[in-house]
Amino acid sequence: MLKKFIGDKHFYKRVFALMIPILIQNGITNFVNMLDNLMVGQVGQTEMIGVSVANQLIFVFNLCIFGAVSGAGIFGAQFVGSGDNKGLRDTFRFKVLFCTVLTAGVMLLFYFGGDMLINLYLKGEGTAEDIAASFAAGRSYLDVMLIGLIPASLVQCYSSTLRETGKTMPPMVAGLIAVAVNLVFNYILIFGHFGAPKLGIVGAAIATVLSRFVELAIVASWTHKNKSTNQFIIGAYKSFRVPLGLVKRIAQKGLPLMLNETMWAAGLAFTNQCYSGEGLAVVAANNIVQTFFNVFSVAFQAVGVSIGIVLGQLLGAGKTKEAKDSSVKLITFSVFVSLAVMVLFFASAEFIPDFYKLDPEVKILATRMMQICALAVPFDAIANASYFTLRSGGQAIITIIFDSGFVWATMAPLAFVLCNFTSLTILPIFACCQAVNALKAALGLTFVGMGKWIKNIVV
Repeated sequence: MLKKFIGDKHFYKRVFALMIPILIQNGITNFVNMLDNLMVGQVGQTEMIGVSVANQLIFVFNLCIFGAVSGAGIFGAQFVGSGDNKGLRDTFRFKVLFCTVLTAGVMLLFYFGGDMLINLYLKGEGTAEDIAASFAAGRSYLDVMLIGLIPASLVQCYSSTLRETGKTMPPMVAGLIAVAVNLVFNYILIFGHFGAPKLGIVGAAIATVLSRFVELAIVASWTHKNKSTNQFIIGAYKSFRVPLGLVKRIAQKGLPLMLNETMWAAGLAFTNQCYSGEGLAVVAANNIVQTFFNVFSVAFQAVGVSIGIVLGQLLGAGKTKEAKDSSVKLITFSVFVSLAVMVLFFASAEFIPDFYKLDPEVKILATRMMQICALAVPFDAIANASYFTLRSGGQAIITIIFDSGFVWATMAPLAFVLCNFTSLTILPIFACCQAVNALKAALGLTFVGMGKWIKNIVV
């Protein structure tokens, strides 16, 4: 019986080979983002609120790009499994073209519509002075961060394709160097060390943008210098033609997944906007919750990415029975990882807010919200593993219903109703919204068990 849920040594060796570099890269990236957040928190509470609001908008963009490369990436992973270098090259071209157009559109939206979007999060309780200061901070931060959207999207195109081929180390190394650059320049530019001007949150934005360009330079140069092992890059820019047949297939299977990521991120942004109506203190506390959830969740999220790669390659190679068997073992493994994450996150929530320069009420609120979030981590892990399993076989409609559809059908309207039509405070509201993740986990396991995702889509 245990053999159905637990793999052998060779199985976990393969999983860890994929998972560890992704875990290290994402872990350090989120750790530095956390330090970013802590440094901005030392500048002041209103500045931290403004930056957190701007980052809500950038979060939606990042998920759009992730959805775009992931949607095309299900073909990339299966092309690798079938040994089709030309197919992988065409998939890479599609990623670059589509992400470039998408990034240009988002930059225009944020530049001209940024004021309206930021103000959506600053309508809760708070003095007029604090609201004005938070808005000014958010707008200044966003204006600088717009420049970094270009390299950020291209990094995703390269890194995702390399991971699909099983090369997780180069993106990891590039990510490590980038976060080191970010951290160093944060220290210099936020606080004005080594003779540099004290730029505060603008300095934090400049440091992040610099790190994005460094990361792109490293991952792109490594890819092009090692053409013998990265044959998809040979001639990748000689033409920007992508076969119409592949475009149609990606549009059918991949673009719905991009739409899913966008709608999922928008659903969370909408939910957070509902929370913000409870006051500026809630905005500050929720910022801490989201920052540290990202740090603690990297473990089971790395398992999820590995699931997509492992199952995609198995399906592309026609090993459908092995893919089905592996999915059960991988989801079980993700649950075990999440239980450890839950305990660590819950215990750490007691002292994390003390690192911030915040009002006492905000610190207490942040602690309780983090502990509520921690209790929902196992359900998040199951949902995450189910998502990557369904996506590996190109099940676009089911994935959308399960992921973004679920958010907009449950969490988002629940948050809206509870925040606007009841007298409940933020803690019971937040708990109710987190509790729906149990339903999502059950739905995910149901869809995975149906087996409709077990398909080779590159034949």
